[in-house]
Amino acid sequence: MQDIKVAVDAVVFGYKEETLFLLCIKQKFGPMADSWVLPGGLVQDDEPLKDAVKRELREETNVELEYMDQLYTFGDDIKRDPRGRVIAVAYLGLVDPKRLELKADTDALDAQWFPIDALPSLGYDHELIFEKGLERLRAKIHYEPIGFDLLEEEFFFSEMEGLYRTITGRAFDRRNFRKKILSFGFLEDLGTFRREGMGRPANKFRFIEDKYNELLAEGFHFELKFA
Repeated sequence: MQDIKVAVDAVVFGYKEETLFLLCIKQKFGPMADSWVLPGGLVQDDEPLKDAVKRELREETNVELEYMDQLYTFGDDIKRDPRGRVIAVAYLGLVDPKRLELKADTDALDAQWFPIDALPSLGYDHELIFEKGLERLRAKIHYEPIGFDLLEEEFFFSEMEGLYRTITGRAFDRRNFRKKILSFGFLEDLGTFRREGMGRPANKFRFIEDKYNELLAEGFHFELKFA
């Protein structure tokens, strides 16, 4: 007779000031008490997987995701969870941290954003899950405009350039990048805004999701290559 439990884990990335962050919680109970882990938990008997990960995020961190995609299933290591045989379905999430107020609750002692190059040691196999999530993000940003979920609704073009540089880890020709992005036709130019400090005035933009979906229906293919 099977005795297998199903869990969900969330690899949630945030971005600010040209730094990519990972959302982590400090567990309150169980064998990983006081350890940093990814948000998540066991799926209830009558609960769809996507509803489960949304619930766990809301309960443990007060986060509502703007973008979420099923990432991978982790279960080949039958000892991955000291509580017993647990299969974890991981989800990739993206959100702008500036729109959120973290609040640890239920079985989380704390909830924090950590720069991905300064992560604490993660419990369970969550470092492996994080690495899989980062790999997916770095691949997907080339063929789907998911980066806009990490920016504010209105942004300077230089902020989008910084986002792509940060995620891809590569320098690129700014002029060609701007020309390519604007050629897609799904950015709205909001006009010129004065920057704070010594920066020159620059135009702000907004991603028009309806226009992007309209282009998809017409057979549009999003692709960004960095030489």
